[in-house]
Amino acid sequence: MDAPADAPTAPRADAPTALLVMEEERRADVYPPEVLAAIGDLVTWSAPPCTRQELADAPGQLRDVDFLLTGWGAPVLEAGLLARAPRLRAVFVAAGSVRHITTPAFWGRGIPIVSAAAANAVPVSEFTLAQVLLGLKQTHRIAREAAAGRGFPGHPEVAGAYRTRVGLWGLGHIGRLVAGHLSRFDVEVVATDPVASPSAARKAGVQLVDLDELFATSQVVSLHAPLLPRTRGVVGAHLVNSLRPGATLINTARGALIDEPAAVDVLRNRPDLTAVLDVTDPEPPVADSPLFTLPNVVLTPHIAGAVGTERHRLGRLVLDELRRFTRSEPLHHALDPARADSLA
Repeated sequence: MDAPADAPTAPRADAPTALLVMEEERRADVYPPEVLAAIGDLVTWSAPPCTRQELADAPGQLRDVDFLLTGWGAPVLEAGLLARAPRLRAVFVAAGSVRHITTPAFWGRGIPIVSAAAANAVPVSEFTLAQVLLGLKQTHRIAREAAAGRGFPGHPEVAGAYRTRVGLWGLGHIGRLVAGHLSRFDVEVVATDPVASPSAARKAGVQLVDLDELFATSQVVSLHAPLLPRTRGVVGAHLVNSLRPGATLINTARGALIDEPAAVDVLRNRPDLTAVLDVTDPEPPVADSPLFTLPNVVLTPHIAGAVGTERHRLGRLVLDELRRFTRSEPLHHALDPARADSLA
């Protein structure tokens, strides 16, 4: 069969077969030509790249596939798809979360699945670091007050980045990277994460506190928790209103972690606060959402994660993991089925 246009067919007759299934719009960013070429040295492409819908229209092309490569727009790994892929040995996802595509039938099959969440965490952590430092200087608040007053305040009160407390809700890939970035600054970092051990927290350079203390004592709070039934809407009126004067709340995780109507009410009454929201629920917000008009809300369209050439990292992670698998080496980014219920 034809190989992807940018990737030569592997020269070895006994090479395993692979199929690339993801949305077309971001395919070239995630799997640039040099990555496809390197993958093509490891596998034989069973068919040209296709989208989830194209796979649904021609499911027979899964019959001889050993490796499923994917990314945004991945197919759901449900029982019917798995039945049509009897040779499937591993799934490589050049994206972050796999929660929306994995099913009990998939986990029951015992097939390893690789996520590129660690690669996607890099730009999110960089974006977060930038916003944390801006928040410690209360840059957004002072800028809007200067614009509203048509002048500069004489002696603005700012916390600054010296011995100031920054709170992280979540110590997954992104939370740990943010903590690592902040270790280069003279700030105190605390975190809330019910599954993080004290030793893991010490290794990350943070002190574990409960969520109430995190919000009430931090000058900047950044959300990095997974969206689970127990975390949905947790950040409501009580927590937001407990923030210190001039504090900044950053959300690059999932919009539904925040009870939006409750948070909006507090933000209306607390113009000293700033909310930097890169994710919302729904996304984008409805046209008449107050998030578009509240002066103390900084709204960005989910750009903290990998965009443009930053997405190359995700494809390269898949390439590295595929190479390890073909060499019978341990995978570095395979997900633990035992923790499937807590995945973001």
